[in-house]
Amino acid sequence: MEARIQKWGNSDGIRIPSSILKTLNIKTNDKVDLIQEEDRIIISKPKKRHLTLEERLEIFNSLPDNEKGSVDPYDWGEDLEKEKFD
Repeated sequence: MEARIQKWGNSDGIRIPSSILKTLNIKTNDKVDLIQEEDRIIISKPKKRHLTLEERLEIFNSLPDNEKGSVDPYDWGEDLEKEKFD
C-alpha cells in the first residue's frame, strides 16, 4: 500500500488507513514507537511495561530539584492580609 507524505502545519505527516489502525488496536492520540532501519520507518505499539519502585526512584532522583515538587504545587494567590481566623 502506498501513502503520500503531506504538509501539516510546520511538520510533515502520513495518514494511516483506519482499517490498519483498527487491526492493530491503535486509536487517535495513542503513543507509538518510531524506528528507522536503513531506508525504512517502522511504526509499532509500545510494549506496556510497569516500572519497578527502584526504576521510578531512579527517574525521580535524576530530575532537577525544581521538578521534584520542591516548589509549592498549590497557587495560594496573593497575600491580601485580610484573612480571618477564628
